[in-house]
Amino acid sequence: MTDAKFSGRAQMGTTSLKLPDDIKQLAVSAAMHQWITPHAFMVEAIRATALAAVKRAGFVADALAPRAKTLASGKGCAADEVNAYIRARAGKKARSRPEAKSWRD
Repeated sequence: MTDAKFSGRAQMGTTSLKLPDDIKQLAVSAAMHQWITPHAFMVEAIRATALAAVKRAGFVADALAPRAKTLASGKGCAADEVNAYIRARAGKKARSRPEAKSWRD
């Protein structure tokens, strides 16, 4: 029996995955084109999708934090002022940042 810690391979549990025939054939065909086994193809597809989901969750969390701060403060900048600021900065022109103003009554 080989110890996974010393073999350089991660321990793997067994998972049964039932696929519709059309998806299974797509995976088999794609694997053949990459000269890998269908199993290796599916493992990589699941890994890539899981990592993308984690990355997207981080992206959403990064967007929600400033939104919560803006909602709590009740202040924001007018879109046309922000756009003008960004255009000026992109054109290497000096322009002061737009001032956040209360948008609540």
